[in-house]
Amino acid sequence: MGRGEPSVLIDATAVPADRGGVGRYVDSLVQALDADDGRISVVCQPRDAGLYHQLAPRSRIIPTVQSTATRTARLAWEQTTLPRLARRLGVHVVHSPHYTMPLASPVASVVTLHDATFFTDAVLHSSVKARFFRTWTLTALRRATVCVVPSKATAAELARVTKVRPRRMEIIEHGVDVERFHPPSPEEVRAAREAIGVERMRYIAFLGALEPRKNVPALIRGFVKAVEDRPDPPALVLAGQPGWDTQVEKALDAAPLRLRVIRAGYLPFETLAGFLGGADLVAYPSLGEGFGLPVLEAMACGACVLTTRRLSLPEVGGDAVAYCGVGAGDVAVALSELLDDPSRRAALAAAAQRRAKEFSWAACADRHREAYGRAWLAHHRR
Repeated sequence: MGRGEPSVLIDATAVPADRGGVGRYVDSLVQALDADDGRISVVCQPRDAGLYHQLAPRSRIIPTVQSTATRTARLAWEQTTLPRLARRLGVHVVHSPHYTMPLASPVASVVTLHDATFFTDAVLHSSVKARFFRTWTLTALRRATVCVVPSKATAAELARVTKVRPRRMEIIEHGVDVERFHPPSPEEVRAAREAIGVERMRYIAFLGALEPRKNVPALIRGFVKAVEDRPDPPALVLAGQPGWDTQVEKALDAAPLRLRVIRAGYLPFETLAGFLGGADLVAYPSLGEGFGLPVLEAMACGACVLTTRRLSLPEVGGDAVAYCGVGAGDVAVALSELLDDPSRRAALAAAAQRRAKEFSWAACADRHREAYGRAWLAHHRR
C-alpha cells in the first residue's frame, strides 16, 4: 500500500490450525499484501507468529497475549482487546476475515462473509454453528463499513435471504497459490501416491472436509455405480479432515469390498499438487460453495474436475470443468462418461489449467486494498 492509503490491521486469530479454505484465504492475502509493500499489521495466535513472519516479512506481526484458542475466548478478545489494539497501533481499518467483528471498533471495519449457506442450507451445518454464523452475518451486513464476499452468487444469496442492505458489499474473488498448486512433476505424483497407498492404481480424488455440504455420500454411491462392473476399477480417495457427516460411514459400509475407497485423512500441503494432478479426475459434487477454492486449486494442478452448478461453482469452473447434478445417479453418469473418455479428460485438464491463471492472490490483494480505501473514506464521512 502506497502513501495516502490506509494502514490496516488484519485479525488472523480465527484462522484454524489445519489451514482449510479460510486459512488459505487469510494466509495468501497477507502474503500478497506484504509483497506489494502493504502497510499491514497482523494479529494472530502465538502458534502462527512464525508463519506470518515468514509470509509477511515487511509487516508488523502481533501474537495475542491472552488465549484465543476457543471460540468463546476469541470472541471476548475480539470485542474488548482488538479495539484497544487498533487504537494503540494507530491503524485506519480493521479487517475481520471470518464473519465476526468488534462491535465497538474505533476505526473503519471490513468483514469477509464467505457464503450464505448458513441461511439457505442450515441443515448442512450443526444447529449451533448455523445460528452463530447467521447472527454474525446479519450483524456484519448492518454494521461493518464494508463487507467483502468472494462471488456474485454469495452476494446475490445474502441479499435475497437477509433482506439487509449493507453499507457496501465488495465482490472479490479468491486467487490460487501457484507455488503450491501447479501441474505436478512425476516425482510429486509418485510421492502423493505413496502417501495415499495407491502406488500403481488409478484413482478419483476428493479433497475437502467430510461434512454434509460436500455431498460425499452421494459421491461414494455414485462412484460404486460407475465402476462396480468395470474389470479394472479405479480407487476413490477421500482426502481431508474428518467432518460430522454420519452418512459417509453408511455409504462406505454399503460399498462392495472389491472396490477401494480410501480415507486418506489430512494430507500435507506438499503432497496436494501430486494428489490432485495425479488423479484420473477430481470429483467435488458440492451442494453449494461461497467460492469453491478446492475446485480452483485442482484446476491449477491441471486436473480434470467434476463439480456441480450450485451457487458460485460455475463462476470458478466456467467451461473448463465438467458438471453434474447432486444425486448419486447424476454423479455416476458423469463419472462413467469421463472415465470412458480420456480425450475429454485431457481437454478439460488443459482448459482448467488455463482458466486457473485468471485467478491470482495479487489481484485479490489489489481489490482488498481498494476496499480498505473505500472503508476508510466512508468511515471519515460519518
